[in-house]
Amino acid sequence: MISMASGGTIKRLVAARMSPGEDVLLGLEKICKDNHINNGYIVSGMGSLAKVAFFDPVALPDKKAGYGYSTPILMDGPIELLSLTGMICHDSTGKTLLHVHYALSDQKGNAFGGHVIEGNKVLLTTDVIIGEIDGLEMGREFDKDLDVFIFAPKQK
Repeated sequence: MISMASGGTIKRLVAARMSPGEDVLLGLEKICKDNHINNGYIVSGMGSLAKVAFFDPVALPDKKAGYGYSTPILMDGPIELLSLTGMICHDSTGKTLLHVHYALSDQKGNAFGGHVIEGNKVLLTTDVIIGEIDGLEMGREFDKDLDVFIFAPKQK
């Protein structure tokens, strides 16, 4: 089954730079809050990180879907933030919910990536461009069958 909505447009773009020590996920939340964005996406993101923290999927037999996220993967930098992407959604109460992933490389060029959580600290800079979407509701809802939050787009 595919759930989808179409007809939205890009309302505006917001460009931002995060300074050393800033937490990437909390910084993204602040940018969205300050600009009243809860329907959008991360157009582009790159930079460098002093510390990283992310999840990757693992088998979890006790979960309804049979999998979930790992314990946090933690690494010290310097780490290159190659790409940052994600959706800026909201729940039924209007609370902003970010779903963000990234690709990383270490000093030896080894690649890593996963689901962004709190604990990613900017080393020198992290630069992002966020697009606000008009005409679509970028919702996230709890799916009882899978026991996880899922993307639930709707037309306005």
